[in-house]
Amino acid sequence: MGKDIAALFSLAGKTALIAGASRGIGEEIARVYGLAGAGLVLSSRKLENVKEAEARIKEETGAETLAVASNISSSADREALVKAAMDWAGRIDILVNNAGTNPAAGPLADVEESAWDKIFEVNLKGPFMLSRLVYHAWMKDHGGVILNTASAGGFSSSPGINTYNITKAALIHLTKCLAAEWGKNGIRVNALAPGVIKTRLSQMLWDNPDAEARFKNSPVGRLGMPEDIGGTALLLVSEAGSFITGQTVVLDGGQMVR
Repeated sequence: MGKDIAALFSLAGKTALIAGASRGIGEEIARVYGLAGAGLVLSSRKLENVKEAEARIKEETGAETLAVASNISSSADREALVKAAMDWAGRIDILVNNAGTNPAAGPLADVEESAWDKIFEVNLKGPFMLSRLVYHAWMKDHGGVILNTASAGGFSSSPGINTYNITKAALIHLTKCLAAEWGKNGIRVNALAPGVIKTRLSQMLWDNPDAEARFKNSPVGRLGMPEDIGGTALLLVSEAGSFITGQTVVLDGGQMVR
């Protein structure tokens, strides 16, 4: 007989390290994983912010948690984050690369080199280097699951945020490459590609006079919320998604099929 539904989606006994967990999509993923039984290592650049998220998550889920300040673009911070997680839990079964930034808005011709470098450091180099650290610290010998937060913008051009989109397109391909190379170690690697979700990072896309009409004309007929992401994020790291790897799931309310 097959497993019961609760068992398929349970993360009991697992430890999840979630980078970019202080608000928005990262906090929602952490909340859902906590409800599913995982121990949580929560990281964000500012300790105060991640501590506030930790308090909210613990109150709702009762999960065991560790909050760590970590700048995902810093090599020393990445190493310290993985060490803290291993010292605390002795394992990292799930890694969520959710930290992201977009300090450049405007045409590609006008993007400053410093902004280009920063976006690539956080959105692409950070996830790869953190994944590699977790691979060597635990997953190489014990297996695990990596989930990258990409973007629906990684499949298209969006004037004004194309530097960001380029990093997300590369992250989608990195997801495929890591899945292909690390599958033999029992590691699955997938990505989420949200459309416009109501978060601080995407505020310029939804907080404007034209946004309401644009989202009402989508198949789902509304703007996305962080709560729309958690269920798919759970599927992809749980036993229920055990035959899924190298894939990117688009969560955009149907915008791409209009």
